[in-house]
Amino acid sequence: MKKLYILIIALFNLNYSNAQGWNWQSPLPQGNHLNSVKFVNSNTGYAIGDCGTILKTTNAGTNWENQTSGTSNKLCSVYFTDLNTGYIVGDLGTVLKTTNGGINWIIQTSGTINKLNSVFFTNNDTGYTVGDYGIMLKTTNGGKNWIIQTTGKINHLNSVYFTNTDTGYVVGGTGSGIILKTTDGGYNWENQTQGTFNGLYSVYFT
Repeated sequence: MKKLYILIIALFNLNYSNAQGWNWQSPLPQGNHLNSVKFVNSNTGYAIGDCGTILKTTNAGTNWENQTSGTSNKLCSVYFTDLNTGYIVGDLGTVLKTTNGGINWIIQTSGTINKLNSVFFTNNDTGYTVGDYGIMLKTTNGGKNWIIQTTGKINHLNSVYFTNTDTGYVVGGTGSGIILKTTDGGYNWENQTQGTFNGLYSVYFT
């Protein structure tokens, strides 16, 4: 009889918990892996990650609020061209765009199902994204259309960075490192001597 009482109480507690729903407790506000962060000024920033996670802070990271991404795909890289306009790329060719500071994120057509690992814009209209199996896409109209660029690589490309409208760098590789450089806005890419057999995952210029 005592065991029966315990079983009834346990079932009641389980049903009560399911009826009330589950709320995330720790860490707040969510627990998915985060893969990229971008601040547009000293107070406003975004962090993105697995399962379509987008977080925004407006007080320099003291508090973070969830935003609705409209996807459950892994998100890998985020870039903003101004306070309101931003882009996110990720798994299965995912490209998202906002024009109102993340209140709404619109799915764009990338033309690929390859994972996209990095995104960078040189101005409000022109941007690049790179990803697995040597994929590189370029837009010149703020993401309305993305055009495949020829890199000559089948290895994963992990990061893209431009120092001006014409000069840019891409790094990647798995078993051996890859460094590519363009001086004509991505129309042509040349291999750079990299001196490592390790994959390269990020590039940045001061």
